[in-house]
Amino acid sequence: MKLTKLELINFRNYKKIKINLNKNINIFIGNNGQGKTNILEAIYILGITKSHRYGDQINLVRRGMELTKIKGTLKKNRIISDLEIDISKNSKKISVNKTDVKKISDYITNMNVIMFTPDDLEIVKGSPQVRRNFLNIEISQLDMDYIKCLNEYNKILKMRNEYLKTLYINNLGDRRYLDIITDKLIDRAVYIYKKRFEFIGLINENIGDIYFNVTGNKGLFIKYDCSIGVNEFDEDNIRKLMMSKLNSNYNREIMQGNTLFGPHRDDFSFFMGEDNLRIFSSQGGQRLAVIVVKLAELPIFKKITGFSPILLLDDIFSEIDGKKKNKLVKYINGDIQTIITATDLKNINKKLLDDAKIFEVFSGDIREREAK
Repeated sequence: MKLTKLELINFRNYKKIKINLNKNINIFIGNNGQGKTNILEAIYILGITKSHRYGDQINLVRRGMELTKIKGTLKKNRIISDLEIDISKNSKKISVNKTDVKKISDYITNMNVIMFTPDDLEIVKGSPQVRRNFLNIEISQLDMDYIKCLNEYNKILKMRNEYLKTLYINNLGDRRYLDIITDKLIDRAVYIYKKRFEFIGLINENIGDIYFNVTGNKGLFIKYDCSIGVNEFDEDNIRKLMMSKLNSNYNREIMQGNTLFGPHRDDFSFFMGEDNLRIFSSQGGQRLAVIVVKLAELPIFKKITGFSPILLLDDIFSEIDGKKKNKLVKYINGDIQTIITATDLKNINKKLLDDAKIFEVFSGDIREREAK
């Protein structure tokens, strides 16, 4: 898949811009604070429907304006789709070929994006919630049933937690009703576990080789830390264990008013052999591990969807030495449309520059550099 055109209206520091993108490599250069990352963010929103940054969606709208529009033309083989997301303070409107899409789950598989930003270090060293969000976003792009199931799970979880509080306040509450909610929660949890274990398994098939090819070091893998204590997916075992955990902690859950076990409590960790990178790795090592995971996703997306995703790389080369940089480049091939930001072209590999369309960014203005 290729994003051939991007149009932004009142998005962050951009009043109105239209960009024709190269099907291979696109590089946006400029000083910090000029709006390079905003371009990547807009493309990410066009795929995922929300920003990779935290904060209220009103911050996406250019100061003094009421509405922002992000438009893109997507080409998949011979099929061309016009995507549009309109965002205001209190609403978000999504459309494909001018037809409104009511549910995010019906939209999110249209345009697959994989993005790396310096903030992604939080995937290694941040909270479990950051890592769960990463899993949920990536898997949702591959399986619309996953996001539907996850939304249902979260609604049932909220209902269960509220009823636990009711049971704490009112001892006459009906335990049988809690059991009904619990059964529904476990049904959704099983599917979430299935897809998470599958996805991490596919990542682990790729990251070890990529990391070795880039660094010469062996042993990188991801370990899923499951709150119910399983190391692999087995539907019957997961059902039994989750039910057992919830039943045996009934009184504790009532006291806390929270469901203490399930996918919403899980985590994963990066390991090099027996060493957890969160503890035993430098920031540079953590950064490289996350980049490798993003690269490991590329063949997974291609295998499952039939299309390579769009790769968004924010300032990826500034802190990587020359040898590793050259080895990373071979994973960015002509089949993958890649959008890169950088402060200048000094750190960009010549092979990438030869295939690239280059854009200069200055204070909300974008100009395509003429080919030499």
